[in-house]
Amino acid sequence: MSRNAVISIIIHGFFQFGASMSGLFLNLYLWRLTQDLAINGLYNILLFATTPFVFAFGGWIAKRRDKMLTYRIGIALNAMFYLLVVIAQEQVAHYYIAFALLNGIASGFYWTGYLVMQYDVSTEANRLRYLGVNMIVFNTAGLAGPALAGFIIQRSQGLQGYMFIFMLAFVMFLVAALISFRIPIMKSHHKAYYLKFALLIMRKHPRWLKALISFFLMGLFQGVMLFLPNILLFQTVGREDWVGYLGVFFSALTVATGYAITKRSKENVSKYLLYSVTGVLLGAAMLLIDMKLWSVVIFMILFSICNPLTVNTLNSFYFRMMSLLPLKGQLRVESVVIRELFLNTGRIISIAAMIIMAKDTESAWLAIVLFGAALLQYLLLPFVREKQV
Repeated sequence: MSRNAVISIIIHGFFQFGASMSGLFLNLYLWRLTQDLAINGLYNILLFATTPFVFAFGGWIAKRRDKMLTYRIGIALNAMFYLLVVIAQEQVAHYYIAFALLNGIASGFYWTGYLVMQYDVSTEANRLRYLGVNMIVFNTAGLAGPALAGFIIQRSQGLQGYMFIFMLAFVMFLVAALISFRIPIMKSHHKAYYLKFALLIMRKHPRWLKALISFFLMGLFQGVMLFLPNILLFQTVGREDWVGYLGVFFSALTVATGYAITKRSKENVSKYLLYSVTGVLLGAAMLLIDMKLWSVVIFMILFSICNPLTVNTLNSFYFRMMSLLPLKGQLRVESVVIRELFLNTGRIISIAAMIIMAKDTESAWLAIVLFGAALLQYLLLPFVREKQV
């Protein structure tokens, strides 16, 4: 891998160390303050609804100015977000709409810059390996974060431990921002922004539209999985430190899967995607039996092992699809923006369904919504076969 590829992974490692502490417990912090599943759901709906618009604006900056500028703005805004959380403390619950919007803006800028950079620092020959190594570093950085955060929170008075963790996350994001200056400016000679032609390109290139629909389907499952598991774990174990320790265990399983992906990049991806989707569905079926610690842990084990293969497979194929679009790679920024729109639309729909059908964490509809979203992942299989070349 190139020097820039290695630096990008290091930056993302620092970012993930901060995010694994703060992100893991932010939704739990909001839950502790409100005890309201609907508020948590609305927070995430607002976050995911904001992100695609920011992706579009961040993509414009990346095209007209500099990809790294978009990336650095994202890291800086994430740092500012958690600094404001520390300042607001328990008032976060009263202003959760404003914090959701700011979180969406910060996330949109960061992931626009990062996803475009992933394409630029890797090649067709090493992209799957790059994504596998990135997943290993991403989840290894997340191993210590949840355990440290849980340990500190459990031994702090009241909710003060959360404040310390959010401040530490601010420091990690600041370090990531400084390291990002090691990657030179990535200005493009092609400054035209073709986002307005997205519908036309979808009609002329139906395989790209099918690839986008696959991310919509993945978003249906991802939406509830980005915040619900930690609440369920806390409900069953009742302690933040055990939520953190279990998070370490689940991340370790994901790291092992990432390592396996780097060794089996030439295997039949459709076959492994089938195994992945089936494993997650079996885990979700355990929740239909009972929503207790044993079923939540089994579900998370299967999810941690199987889901990375689904994500890496879709990302790898989508990067390949981007290179096959018109203008010989000049649409990579627009492709990332449109992908985020489809992905977040799926996330919003699944969270809205959960809020409407499940009034609290004791509702049987939680397991039904999760199982239904997992079952829909089987629809990914024909899209992946269609994309293979």
